Amino acid sequence: MREDLPTGTVTFLFTDVEGSTRLLHELGAETYAQSLAEHRRVVRESCAAEGGSEVDTQGDAFFFAFPSAVGAVAAAQAITDALASGRIHVRMGLHTGAPLVADEGYVGDDVHLAARVAASGHGGQVLLSQTTRELVDGLSLTDLGEHRLKDIEGAVSIYQLGWTSFPPLKTISNTNLPRPASSFVGRKRELSELLASFEQGARLLTLTGPGGSGKTRLAVEAATTLVPSYKAGVFWVGLASLRDPSLVTETIAQTLGARDDLSEHIAEREMLLVLDNLEQVIEAAPDLSTLLTACPNLTLLVTSRELLRVQGEVEYAVPPLASPEAVALFCERSRLQPSKEIAELCARLDDLPLAVELAAARTKALAPAHILDRLSKRLDMLRGGRDADPRQQTLGATIAWSYELLSEHEQGLFGAVSVFAGGCTLEAAEEVAGADLDTLQSLVEKSLLRFSGERYWMLETIREHARDRLEDGGEADAVRSAHARWCLGLAEAVGRELPRPLEASLECFQRWLPVIEADLDNLRAATRWSIEHGEREQALRIVNGLVCYWNRGGPYSIEGAHLLREALAAPGAVTDPTKAHAQELLGLWLLFTDRAAEAERPLEEALEIYRALGDTEEFETLRCLALVAQELGDLDRARALFEQARDLHYDDFQYLVNAGLGSVELEAGNLARARELLEEGLGQARMTGHLRTIGDLTMYLAETDLAEASFDRAEQRYLHALQIQRSYSFDANICMSLGGLAAASAGRRDLDRAGRLWGAVRVQHELGVRYDRSPHQRHSRLLDGHAEPRYRRGLEEGRTFSLDQAVAFALGEPADLAAGPPRH
Repeated sequence: MREDLPTGTVTFLFTDVEGSTRLLHELGAETYAQSLAEHRRVVRESCAAEGGSEVDTQGDAFFFAFPSAVGAVAAAQAITDALASGRIHVRMGLHTGAPLVADEGYVGDDVHLAARVAASGHGGQVLLSQTTRELVDGLSLTDLGEHRLKDIEGAVSIYQLGWTSFPPLKTISNTNLPRPASSFVGRKRELSELLASFEQGARLLTLTGPGGSGKTRLAVEAATTLVPSYKAGVFWVGLASLRDPSLVTETIAQTLGARDDLSEHIAEREMLLVLDNLEQVIEAAPDLSTLLTACPNLTLLVTSRELLRVQGEVEYAVPPLASPEAVALFCERSRLQPSKEIAELCARLDDLPLAVELAAARTKALAPAHILDRLSKRLDMLRGGRDADPRQQTLGATIAWSYELLSEHEQGLFGAVSVFAGGCTLEAAEEVAGADLDTLQSLVEKSLLRFSGERYWMLETIREHARDRLEDGGEADAVRSAHARWCLGLAEAVGRELPRPLEASLECFQRWLPVIEADLDNLRAATRWSIEHGEREQALRIVNGLVCYWNRGGPYSIEGAHLLREALAAPGAVTDPTKAHAQELLGLWLLFTDRAAEAERPLEEALEIYRALGDTEEFETLRCLALVAQELGDLDRARALFEQARDLHYDDFQYLVNAGLGSVELEAGNLARARELLEEGLGQARMTGHLRTIGDLTMYLAETDLAEASFDRAEQRYLHALQIQRSYSFDANICMSLGGLAAASAGRRDLDRAGRLWGAVRVQHELGVRYDRSPHQRHSRLLDGHAEPRYRRGLEEGRTFSLDQAVAFALGEPADLAAGPPRH
């Protein structure tokens, strides 16, 4: 038996480096070895500091054992913090048990469970099992729900350290369904009917009913039951804070971790999506219908106050609770025994779940009989015309009654907090709404405010009432203005840290992505409020600060580009630097969405402003204008603009100028000069360590090799560039390298490989992904003339590849090449 290991109750910590093979190719063997050695030092020192014993290590993975769960979690946090700014990102899993210690180490199910928990996470994510979670207090933890793990019997509860947003866990039962804080009462008949509808083949089932009728709770319960039935997972997508229908599919894509086209990501996977609170973006219904048509094994469970009214929709009108169920709910929440007064009160509330819960929250101060008396008078007074939904009247009256029982200070905060879309932290509530912890807690206890994941939030039905009270109080503009200023501060903090879209590093994205995502709904709301209220400067500054976030999905994504153009077109004053930056971003977006001719005007306007200001941003704008001229085929102007940028002597960015000039000379056929410029730029980029530019310059050097018919050398450079480019998820350059590889393969007479790669690139082009005009023409000349049967067969097979599959094929990595249709 190993005597150096803790015994009894032990907490295991498993660690593993995410994407180690990819990092090896990106960094090179020497740099990767140095980074890996630093990672090992950090892990060992952090664990030793908390009393951890190293049980085993294999490659870049560690297995430690701790006598204390608190110490194990502290070590995991220390590792995460120490590695946060580096290229290596570690996933970690912790589980506590009482394993057997044998000669070679630990034996038992606890070891396997800890390893499975760790393997289900992502780089930078720390996961805890239920037993470990029960042994630590005072930590910020996110409940990720129950999951099924390979070779582990039964469902396992998993928690995450912190509230950073990550893609869904990699488990057998892949799901992000929220775990309700309270028990599910009644609804057995309704649940059975819902499940029967799915068994009968329903693919779009809409739960309808007024706010507070329990649609969301019933949907979550049904979806939880269905998790084992969907191989690709069951996912919840909250839409309550959205107001723009065009963002619905983009929000779904973000939830699923879809890097690009949503329908291509889902493809033929068996998946259930729960779309909650769709009514305010009901215009997205046609997009959802199209998604269902494109994805034959996708099922949608929707909650909405109205039907989508699309083909194949099945409606389920959620009824009130049965009377005994309403009484049971009231008694469960109030901890009282059933009584005649409670039954009468629930009936008076039409047995609506939310109304019952609000009334039950008041039993700390009022007896049920007193609540019945006071609330009945309120209901009689507020119930309106005959054409209104009686249940909606009941709920509105109940919320109004709950509101009127608040103190004046509580009422003010109740209205002010409603300005937050998607919730807020304590600090944000303090700054924007003048909140204090005691009053926030009081609103939580009265069921008017919810608290989870370190954030305060409202059910949308209650938030609607709170917004009305804010308007009635006459302070709405002041609070919304404060909210917009707070969002501006957040956006500009992001903007200061993240460089421009083309130069933003992976480390910056990884550090700021969870910060932005947590308050994305607030940032959207603040931008739109600023546009609508003539605060053009503020709207543009928020959008300018977030451009790198939106750029993850392509140049600024649909949402970012739309907001940018709306803000530019809005009335209101704007300072020159803000306007110039926005015009430059607009020009770049037009360039990268195949509208180079339209890009010149906003870029010229930005350049004029920067020159008048004497601003160093003139360098970047000149470079962008040169890219536009090159795309339009005006090589002389492109060369002159790049040279103007070079003459500004911003030495830190000369590699960008050399990259541009090299590509111009390559297109002009001056291959020796092109190679000289590109190699000089590559050396400069390596000195700065900017990985993305290293990849792009390597790709253009491969283009030079291709133009010289040095096909073997071109192949090796393209592969190196591709390994770097895929980590940035910029599809245009990935496709350019794949197209170059196809052309090089054709030059080497590997026509099957050439056909597969070119088939994948052509599909991406059809889907809207474009890369530089001149390389595309060069690749087409080398590829489109082949008629050999093996090339044609390869071409057809390549058209079935997703972009990820094409990259894996190019790099010789294992991949399921029959997994589904193409995804760009």
